[in-house]
Amino acid sequence: MGKYSGSTTQMESSIKNTKEPHGVWRGIGCLMMLIIPVISIAAAFETVKFALENRLGIPYELLGNLPMPAIAYKLSGLKIILEPVTKIPNFYANAIVSILYMVLFSGLISMIYAVTYRMVGPERYGPTDAPPQKIKITKKSR
Repeated sequence: MGKYSGSTTQMESSIKNTKEPHGVWRGIGCLMMLIIPVISIAAAFETVKFALENRLGIPYELLGNLPMPAIAYKLSGLKIILEPVTKIPNFYANAIVSILYMVLFSGLISMIYAVTYRMVGPERYGPTDAPPQKIKITKKSR
């Protein structure tokens, strides 16, 4: 043992806070990565169905099934992958609306998280920080 190392310094070094977030927050983030797309795809299907029933303006280019490329009929592996996608009605409209819903839901959750973190998060300045300087800037004409 050295001159300046004692039992207190050894204890402090072993109890350091880690920089990683708590495991619960990682689990919540993982669930959000799964839940947000599922909810947005379901909402997109319902939105497109509602728009078609009420004759709202959806461009006709977005309606209909997805056409399969000619090479997909020649390659059996590609045909197996693309065949379920071609059976989705109004694929382009559903894809665009679901992406819009994903952006909307993710932005809303980010705003809620930011407000919550601002209210219950750590203080902006710690006990060892110097207070912010109050400087008055005067405009000087030359």
